[in-house]
Amino acid sequence: MSLSLDEVRHIAKLSRLELADGELDATLAKLNGIFGLIEEMQAVDTDGVEPMSHPQELAQRLRADVVGETDRRAAYQAIAPQTEAGLYLVPKVIE
Repeated sequence: MSLSLDEVRHIAKLSRLELADGELDATLAKLNGIFGLIEEMQAVDTDGVEPMSHPQELAQRLRADVVGETDRRAAYQAIAPQTEAGLYLVPKVIE
């Protein structure tokens, strides 16, 4: 698939891009290059190829799920202006 200059102008208008006449040719060449690459990739036979989560066979380094911080809720509640039943009370802002 290749685009024409009119199609590039239309795409630029839809995407709200202002392209000068000199930029249209360069943009056309870049877009046609992208479409050419897509056509090449679609031509590759991928039947029987399993999807991969990563291009290399790497093992995920995992750490132990351990609590690293202490519970400071009581300290934070003590300095709050107003609390009730473990909740912070805030003034009403919408009438």
